[in-house]
Amino acid sequence: MRQVFLFTYKRIYLYLNMTKIAEEFLVKADEKAFDLDHRDTINHNIGKYNDAVARGLTKFENLENSKKKAHVIKWRVMENLDKFLPEFEANFQRRGGKVIWANDTEEAQREILNIINKSGGKTVIKSKSMTTEEIHLNEFLEENNITSLESDLGEFIVQLLGQAPYHIVTPAMHLTKEEIAKLFHEKFGTPIDYTPQQLTQKARELLREKYLTADIGITGGNFLIADSGSIALTENEGNARLSTTFPKIHIAIVGIEKIIPSMADLDLFWPLLASHGTGQNLTVYNTILSGPRQPHETDGPEEMYVILLDNGRTNLLAQKDQRQGLYCIRCGACLNACPVYKNIGGHTYNTTYSGPIGSIITPHLQGMKEFKHLSYASSLCGKCSEVCPVKIDIHKMLLLNRRDAAEQHENTKAEDIGWKIWNTGMLKRSRMDLLGGKLKNFLLKFLFKKMWGKYRAMPEIADKSFSKQWEEQQKNKPQI
Repeated sequence: MRQVFLFTYKRIYLYLNMTKIAEEFLVKADEKAFDLDHRDTINHNIGKYNDAVARGLTKFENLENSKKKAHVIKWRVMENLDKFLPEFEANFQRRGGKVIWANDTEEAQREILNIINKSGGKTVIKSKSMTTEEIHLNEFLEENNITSLESDLGEFIVQLLGQAPYHIVTPAMHLTKEEIAKLFHEKFGTPIDYTPQQLTQKARELLREKYLTADIGITGGNFLIADSGSIALTENEGNARLSTTFPKIHIAIVGIEKIIPSMADLDLFWPLLASHGTGQNLTVYNTILSGPRQPHETDGPEEMYVILLDNGRTNLLAQKDQRQGLYCIRCGACLNACPVYKNIGGHTYNTTYSGPIGSIITPHLQGMKEFKHLSYASSLCGKCSEVCPVKIDIHKMLLLNRRDAAEQHENTKAEDIGWKIWNTGMLKRSRMDLLGGKLKNFLLKFLFKKMWGKYRAMPEIADKSFSKQWEEQQKNKPQI
């Protein structure tokens, strides 16, 4: 009975402490969890990734040691961020690059628009970047009559659909090849039975001209390298290289947590990112950019800007227990391992960063009051922590977020009352046995049915608890 009540209260937490965003999360989760076609697609695609990652990890001589080393490096960076970021800025500016510090989404958007307007640009070509998704850049540019086109194939597909990326690494993971073929048929008139290879070729034909004519190239950055003042880009399609080579201006929007101390650290982080993200030893294209084109160089932009984005990251940095969330290198391994993500999908989270890592960082980036529900949407199985290449203790961070939500009094009166009732009942056996099994079943059926979930059968509780039965048995037992 104790376990039944505990599980029930975890389940109904979101109902008792509902915000509009949490309510939308529950509705979407309910839809996706029982959409069998969606589940088949996601589990099939994630399964292929997991098989590839398992093979890729065998290439490490001592994987655990590599993960520990990466964790220590990221710990050192976060503890000394005020030293590494100015070091990067000074070294990048030394080669003619320009650094802009952006405190929030509005400031980043405004700075990007200023750069584009100053140059007279009207068209933007983008490579895959979660930070540009974070600041809703495409929508912002469109509102300001600037054409922005995604050049990563997955991002290009979801842009055509008017959707946000589904997954940190694979934006169109939720779509089958038949659905993509249908989309291309409707948008570009290609045959409905086009193969993935033919669809890729069509996208290549459509995008190639855009690289040559775009005024501005915009990317993210996988790593900021402090000692050389460089940004490192990791990709598999070559679109980031084209986006940074042909346009006259290159803007990179990078979170302040992406810093690493030295160029030599890429020897560790590039293989960890590739192997945990896609199962590769290294991704196909790995690029290091250290500023605009130099006088002796033939390729590259005339101007290069790096926008260092805070947007709530310092809020997380201030949380000593949870700042581990900033160690993330965006490999997507925790998403692929998470049983919740595999059932409800990426769009359900309604955040830029979904899955376990999104659940621990979003409440700090966007507000605990609105997004604390994500930290409760977890089985706490610990698989996310197990697969993390930089050993973030993700499931512990989820518990710490729950603790903070309670300590900051972000919970509603209904939840506080609910937990007090639960506490009162759980602290004493006699109180647990105060209600008989029939009444408990009645309460479960009529009060908790909706909260528990319409697809679940309610448990049947015995008329008498085990404790009560044992007590009666001992009383009736013959004395010897």
